[in-house]
Amino acid sequence: MDVRQLRYFVTLAETLHFGRAAQRLGMTQPPLSQAILALEAELGAPLFTRTKRSVTLTRFGAQWLDHARAGLDAVQALPEIARRLREGEVGRLELSFVSTADYNILPELVRRYGALYPQVEISLSEATSDLQVAALLEGRGQAGIIIPPVHDTLPTGLAYRRLLSERLIAAVPQAWLRAGGRLAGAQGALPAEALADTPLIVFPRPLAPDFYDKVIAYHRRHGGQARIAQEAIQMQTIVSLVSAGMGIALVPASLRNLARAGVCYLDLPDDAPVLETGIIWRRDDQAPTLTRLLQLAEAISAKALPRKRSAKAPGD
Repeated sequence: MDVRQLRYFVTLAETLHFGRAAQRLGMTQPPLSQAILALEAELGAPLFTRTKRSVTLTRFGAQWLDHARAGLDAVQALPEIARRLREGEVGRLELSFVSTADYNILPELVRRYGALYPQVEISLSEATSDLQVAALLEGRGQAGIIIPPVHDTLPTGLAYRRLLSERLIAAVPQAWLRAGGRLAGAQGALPAEALADTPLIVFPRPLAPDFYDKVIAYHRRHGGQARIAQEAIQMQTIVSLVSAGMGIALVPASLRNLARAGVCYLDLPDDAPVLETGIIWRRDDQAPTLTRLLQLAEAISAKALPRKRSAKAPGD
């Protein structure tokens, strides 16, 4: 069975006349009759009842007609489907992200991508930067939003583009700001001297070395030896530990979007560290859905970084 036979059958079913069907198909009647006979033999049942004066569909033929039309419609749609796949308008996109991205670029990126390409299935998964890098190197996933390592340590085969940079702020237990509290009197900004001997809640260094090093260096610059009270791998968990009064955390400014009872966000002095967030992907991945994502991410980051174009990794 082929598409040609299906087209012959549907045309004859619509005209119920071999001569008119052959004329519509641009052929003579004998080859049409032979093709229908061959199709009936392949199906093992007659499609038409023929008399000298009329042609009618059998019960079997009438029931099979809708399926044949659906098959033809599907075949005719294939070129357009191919174009949309080629242009990244349909398909699947696998994107992972660090927890901090959930409060800055990720919501806008996913919302706008979904609006532009509603028929692309987006698969999202939260993971630390190191796990995202490992997954991409193993051929899993397509892109990841990460807190980058030092650029010259970027694994071969992966490309990186900066999306945004933001200052760190302090997430502080609200109880510490009340009268008699450890940070009583601090309003809007955290005095540098208040960092002295203050317990810290941080990301583990192996998972985000750049983030960790900046936090520790800043604490030491203003408060002496850093005292780590707890480590956690999700920003939500870090903020929850702050609300429990276990310590303070230096977090991206976008974490103000994470409202949590018992937590107050305070600015840091002018020399506050700046944390970078970027997107990483395999250089050899030419999937159109990924290309569209990277184009959109660059457009969004251009607004977040108006003074400088998005940075790229060496060789990107």
